[in-house]
Amino acid sequence: MELNTAHRISSLQALEALYGTPATASIKKEVTYIHPYYRKLVEAASFAVLATNGPDGLDASPRGDPAGFIRVHDEKTLLLPDRRGNNRIDSLRNIIYDPRVAILFLIPGVGETLRINGRATITTDPAWLEQFPMGGKFPSSVLVIDVDKVFFQCSRAILRSRLWDPAFHVGRASLPSAGAILEALSNAEIDGQKYDAELPARVEKTLY
Repeated sequence: MELNTAHRISSLQALEALYGTPATASIKKEVTYIHPYYRKLVEAASFAVLATNGPDGLDASPRGDPAGFIRVHDEKTLLLPDRRGNNRIDSLRNIIYDPRVAILFLIPGVGETLRINGRATITTDPAWLEQFPMGGKFPSSVLVIDVDKVFFQCSRAILRSRLWDPAFHVGRASLPSAGAILEALSNAEIDGQKYDAELPARVEKTLY
């Protein structure tokens, strides 16, 4: 189906006319620092999505650890350890190009999410790395994030998605496995069944 250009929104004036004026609460909840109440949300979050911008476009990367893994250093600074991954380092490459980042924090069982925008610096200073031991290992680097904007997002998206409702959780077996996807995309260069069989032990061994 082709886009009907007569209905395209292409100006701020048209966009604002469509959606109207934001409620007072939507404006008042935004601050430029980590308020003590917002700190509690950061410290309760065990999952976050880190958004970055680079020369090849945008990237959104999942990050997770026990609650509080993204640490509030002070009201204007966050510390995010970079744990072991697949070494694509898409987010870190982007930060070298453009330090601006956005983070969406999710708290299991809670409808509200937290959004923080800022600018990140990558450090390998042992004084920072040693603050984040996990599984007997330290992160390869730590992101030091200077906070520019903080606000919470209401629960509508979580409620609509029923994300935390076990009755709507999807059975993993109903979807293509990681191995099946890799076998298809590699034209069978990767043996999908072998990959899937070895994956649980590999993940456990390389979690940190």
